[in-house]
Amino acid sequence: MIKKIVPFLAIFIIFSCAAEAQSLNKAKLDSFFVALNTHNRSMGSVAISANGTLVYQNAIGYAEYNDQAKIPATINTRYRIGSISKMFTAVMIFQLIEEGKLTLDAHLATWFPQLPNADKITISEMLDHRSGLHNFTNDSLYAAYMGKPTTEAQMTAIFAKQKPDFEPDAKAEYSNTNFVLLGYIIESITGKPYPEELKQRITSKIGLANTYYGAKANPANNEAYSYTYTGQWTQQPETDMSIPGGAGAIVSTPADLVKFIEALFAGKLVSPANLELMKTMKDHFGMAMFVIPFYDKQGYGHNGGIDGFTSMLVYFPGDKLAVAYTSNGAVTSTNDVMTGALSIYFDRPFAIPEFKTLALTSADLDKYLGNYASTQMPLKVTITKNNATLMAQATGQGAFPLEAVATDKFVFSAAGVTILFNPAQNSFTLTQGGNNYLFTKTK
Repeated sequence: MIKKIVPFLAIFIIFSCAAEAQSLNKAKLDSFFVALNTHNRSMGSVAISANGTLVYQNAIGYAEYNDQAKIPATINTRYRIGSISKMFTAVMIFQLIEEGKLTLDAHLATWFPQLPNADKITISEMLDHRSGLHNFTNDSLYAAYMGKPTTEAQMTAIFAKQKPDFEPDAKAEYSNTNFVLLGYIIESITGKPYPEELKQRITSKIGLANTYYGAKANPANNEAYSYTYTGQWTQQPETDMSIPGGAGAIVSTPADLVKFIEALFAGKLVSPANLELMKTMKDHFGMAMFVIPFYDKQGYGHNGGIDGFTSMLVYFPGDKLAVAYTSNGAVTSTNDVMTGALSIYFDRPFAIPEFKTLALTSADLDKYLGNYASTQMPLKVTITKNNATLMAQATGQGAFPLEAVATDKFVFSAAGVTILFNPAQNSFTLTQGGNNYLFTKTK
């Protein structure tokens, strides 16, 4: 859900070209994940299920890593899945619709009349991010309360003060606010807490033993902490799970996630008609789903990010293939990990990366340090260092490490960001998603 270490939204799209499935090369998959682990490129867990049968599972890195404990991850380690939680929330909303307790054209004002445009915003528009409600996690104040228990009344008071980004149904723009509110609406209609509804309506129904509404992470309960890598793995602060709610508070494993999405596409959770609504894209957004293509294959699913956790879940109906990856520490992006795993699964040409980087000293980084601004966007970026690791921090965001890959060139692979410095001009060019932004040093 919440990508507070990532300053820009990355939409995960993998380019198109024909491919045919082949027999699974488990040895090559193992080698790929060994390389990721050996070079500290990722920590996490993967599951691949074909025709309802798990054909591959693996886990790399640590669930907990510090001076007192180094607990290796296993395929049973549980991770915060961030915005993949939205798929679970949407399923419960559609179940309530099928029970006659809710309609897609019901207005937000029925439950929260104090919110901006509540009398115009429908459940449908919230599901496909067309409400115009401001994404509360984008605000600079978010970092001040993200770790504190927060009530529904406190959260809705925050939402009520935020100006809408656009009129309802004028366009689509991703907003976690929509799904936090949908979680509250589930509770209001049923009279039960979201965690209970999640258990009754989904996890107990289809046998997800490792999926539940999260609390403070507890390694003794087989749960992972999250980390960033700056020469070593450093534990990240935790969001209090009372805040993301229906937008991102669920904990799960890859094996449970593939079982969930297989059940969804098999009609075990919502009707075929409502599944079609979830799959239907409007301005690139479905109802708690994205299209995730892999060459000529069209998949459906969602990605997630909260604290230092990242995740992706995708189902390819034409192949009856489900793949999930959950990570608690990423240098290589989750998208690149999934691309590698799928390339190997479908026997496409794929060379296991060598992960070569440029070794720099702390003194080498001094010429890049400073505050930078751009005329192309309101975002400001501060460049600092942590020993021999260059760090970047965008306005209202947490600092994230930059990896040196060539002279004056750094990347943050987890978000697909490349920064090319021009020290002589006191500037850098940031590239993401094919767009270039020039930043100039202000001091």
